[in-house]
Amino acid sequence: MTDALVLCRFLHFVVVLMLFGAWVFKPLLSNADTLDRRLMRVTRWLTAVALVSGVTWLLLITASMAGAWDAAFDPSTLGLVLHNTFFGQVWSWHLLLNVVLMGLLLTPLRANVSLRLILSGLLLATLAPVGHGAMLDGLSGQLLILNQIVHLTCVGAWLGGLMLLVMILRQPTGHPLSTILRRFSGVGYGLVAGLVITGLINVRVLTGAFWPTPLLSGFALILLIKVLLVAVMLGLALFNRLRIKDCERRAEALKTSVMLEWLLGMGAVAAVSLLGTLPPMIAA
Repeated sequence: MTDALVLCRFLHFVVVLMLFGAWVFKPLLSNADTLDRRLMRVTRWLTAVALVSGVTWLLLITASMAGAWDAAFDPSTLGLVLHNTFFGQVWSWHLLLNVVLMGLLLTPLRANVSLRLILSGLLLATLAPVGHGAMLDGLSGQLLILNQIVHLTCVGAWLGGLMLLVMILRQPTGHPLSTILRRFSGVGYGLVAGLVITGLINVRVLTGAFWPTPLLSGFALILLIKVLLVAVMLGLALFNRLRIKDCERRAEALKTSVMLEWLLGMGAVAAVSLLGTLPPMIAA
């Protein structure tokens, strides 16, 4: 059951993060109609996957709480989880936002950029209280959730922006690649700073230390893997930024590098999905 929950968390986090980030970066990177049409098809699928994985997540949590698989499909047990648990109350709003977003993408209102950003942003924000975000009560808990929202916003913008960049590199929109990369990297510096600072705050608050110990065990080991993946992503991003002048001549190598960076980002999200099911190691 735990393995299924980790896989479901990973899938759901990835699609919600990419939905938000792609729409954030779209006006900045390219306004080409062909990219608009391709992105709309992709985001419809992402929204559908988000809804299915979100419902599955709810069923798995219900089964886990009840200690039996059949409880996941029992209306009364589902009702108890949705109405009497913090996760259920947050998840009710989360799934409702997902349904509204899917409906929006199937109507002419899908052209409204502001609506898409607001709904995808709220969908992303309602992931923050899930997992370790609910560990603390009162003001401390609210500040931790706020910090997690900022963290998810930075991660989502970066990951979704990379997805959009991969789409552009696979089918160029006619805009100079150097211009697109400068725009992306210009925002990327702020995103990296935001996710590093908020990530360190999360670790400090959850563990009581700047880094949990023992280093190569449990929560600390998975956190280390996540940090290493992000570090490699930063290395690739810096390499591409330093060679931005000749990017037109090395388009294939650039495409491979950006795709690898994107995949590493998804690997980091997979690590986060596992972290959410592990108890943080509290410093003595």
